[in-house]
Amino acid sequence: MSDAYGFILYAKTRPEQAEAFKALFLGYVAASRGEPGCVEYHMLQDEQDPSLFVFFEVWASKEALDVHSGLAHMKAFFDTRMDYLERDFDIQRIRMLSPSSARG
Repeated sequence: MSDAYGFILYAKTRPEQAEAFKALFLGYVAASRGEPGCVEYHMLQDEQDPSLFVFFEVWASKEALDVHSGLAHMKAFFDTRMDYLERDFDIQRIRMLSPSSARG
């Protein structure tokens, strides 16, 4: 997976926007997983802080992620993200060392 592009994204929402953010992105998970180039796509919620969401994503390449990010609904969210977020995304790049569990 040398060309794979992976990251962990932390989304700290405004407490009053946590449920709206969760509902919005739960609707995107299945669609994102079905996109060409999606290797892994997981949305998680912190048990201690329900306004903190964590995304674990791996794409076949940076180009595949760019296509995903360029979709109309993703661009629209990105432009209005601070309506939901307490602070901007914290993104940590990662390298896949083991094979994907999602596709075998």
